[in-house]
Amino acid sequence: MADEVRASHILVPSKEEADRLKGEITSGNKTFEDAAREHSQCPSGKGGGDLGWFRKGMMVKPFEDACFTLAEGDVSDPVETQFGHHLIKVTGTK
Repeated sequence: MADEVRASHILVPSKEEADRLKGEITSGNKTFEDAAREHSQCPSGKGGGDLGWFRKGMMVKPFEDACFTLAEGDVSDPVETQFGHHLIKVTGTK
């Protein structure tokens, strides 16, 4: 298991919007980074959703659990936190 991950995310208010965006990403109609720039409600969206490197204990639990179980390059199903619904893409592990 990785000690650190680098992840990007897209934060939207509803599961339906997250599901729709995941469909666009997995079908190849939109890149994850473009979807983040266009739709994410997090300031990280401007940079394609990149959150940089982080260790366990630095993010809210549901978000962290998804990050540390995803394979590098995979996009999560929607993950709900108190901030909204996230799509997460792990871009690095170490």
